[in-house]
Amino acid sequence: MLKEPGIYSGDGTEIAATPIALSVVIPAYNESKRIERTLAGATNYLDSLGTEYEILVVDDGSPDDTASVIAAWATAHHAENRVRVLRYDTNRGKGYAVRHGVLRSAGALVLFMDADLATPIEEITKLQGAINAAPGETVYAIGSRDIHGGDLLVRQPWYREKLGRVFNGTVQLLATPGVVDTQCGFKLLTRDAGRAVFSRCVLDGFSFDVEAIFVARRLGFRVVEVPVRWAHQEGAAAFTSKAKYLLHGLKMIGELLRIRWAHRGLHPQKSPILNTVAAPPSP
Repeated sequence: MLKEPGIYSGDGTEIAATPIALSVVIPAYNESKRIERTLAGATNYLDSLGTEYEILVVDDGSPDDTASVIAAWATAHHAENRVRVLRYDTNRGKGYAVRHGVLRSAGALVLFMDADLATPIEEITKLQGAINAAPGETVYAIGSRDIHGGDLLVRQPWYREKLGRVFNGTVQLLATPGVVDTQCGFKLLTRDAGRAVFSRCVLDGFSFDVEAIFVARRLGFRVVEVPVRWAHQEGAAAFTSKAKYLLHGLKMIGELLRIRWAHRGLHPQKSPILNTVAAPPSP
């Protein structure tokens, strides 16, 4: 069974856990063709653990029938109480979708993962191990493909790997020194840490991962990279051509300066975990 971690306030007092052990947030844009496979894999694994969980699929303004496919799947599998769609009409970006879901989650732990199951959900036990290994400390556990122990089952196309290395070098220089892989879409943190981080984030696009890590460090949280299995999946809706991928990369590099400016006054709080945060913003 996936155990709930010890969640602590700044004075070391343990905070009562919610009845839901885990929230899984999945951002989705035009994912009608593969979201059923993802839901089946996630629910089958979590059901086998006997874990109390919820899956929040955030439909990021998809023009296809992603939302109706999810709703139909949940009904057909009697999973309406575990699988929910959070939908808004305008496409806002992956960062906005993840933030929208995290701030509305109820689990003691919050995992956000990509809709393509590039990292199998079974890898969550590795991330939870990193959190459990540091009781009394706030840990942001992030999956990593590029550190020792990571397992790249299917590599990305060469141009993505090359541009990724350029982007990562710039990220380490300007925002997150020492973090090898900021972009793997498989990350875990506690409920209160998730609210503390994502209630402060402002970027809606793919640079949100870097911003969240940057904010977590500024709050005094420890970011731990955990090696995971990962396999490139074709069909990412956001990148339909090499040119679009390059434009996204250039935009992300520009957003690094925005991250530093937006959070220039952020410093660690007296308590490393904030137990009271503002209500989630409306889309």
